[in-house]
Amino acid sequence: MKILIVEDSDSLREVMVRSLEKERYVVESATNYDEGLAKISEYDYDCIVLDIMLPGGSGLSLLQELKKQRKKDSVIIISAKDSVEDKITGLDLGADDYLTKPFHLAELNARIKSVIRRKQQDGELDIILDNIVVYPDKHMAYVNGQELTLNRKEFDLLYYFVTNPGRVIEKTALVESVWGDYIDQADSFDFIYSQVKNLRKKLKMAEAKPEIKSVYGFGYKLVVEE
Repeated sequence: MKILIVEDSDSLREVMVRSLEKERYVVESATNYDEGLAKISEYDYDCIVLDIMLPGGSGLSLLQELKKQRKKDSVIIISAKDSVEDKITGLDLGADDYLTKPFHLAELNARIKSVIRRKQQDGELDIILDNIVVYPDKHMAYVNGQELTLNRKEFDLLYYFVTNPGRVIEKTALVESVWGDYIDQADSFDFIYSQVKNLRKKLKMAEAKPEIKSVYGFGYKLVVEE
């Protein structure tokens, strides 16, 4: 799962990034309005943590732009202003939640899990696709009731596939979902191939019914047999 933090305070932003990375999220960040606009225009995120007061513009304007582009990213607004007006404006513009500074990192993590669950999983704690069950909050997956032993990248790939069943997914989209800001890592496409190959093997050995198939010249597709 991929998170974007748009926050101009270096200390707070770095603390949030480290905390969320420990929770096994792929975390990207932006320090001002223009960086945030570039990120939301080019990429999709499971959740955006958005400060209201930003150099170069308002976080509320970024939220408006997000909705103008018809993006589905969940948004949590954070602000030092304990203002009812700001909260109402943000929620009216489509934000999913509002968190007033200062806040505990544990609360931020809980809020992120909650908005992702509400939007992507209809409030459920698990994602069920035929005989595969994935628990995003626990980073665990099961086939026929037996736990799959997956490394972090394999789990992230599985999560991406099960939330996009039947969709042809380009390799670039997979790399972005797994590495985020580290997309320029050397041999990332070769590594994706290796990780998908390993994931396929583990799903097959576990007798998973959904199957990851290659789509020549494009990427991959998770196929659920009728």
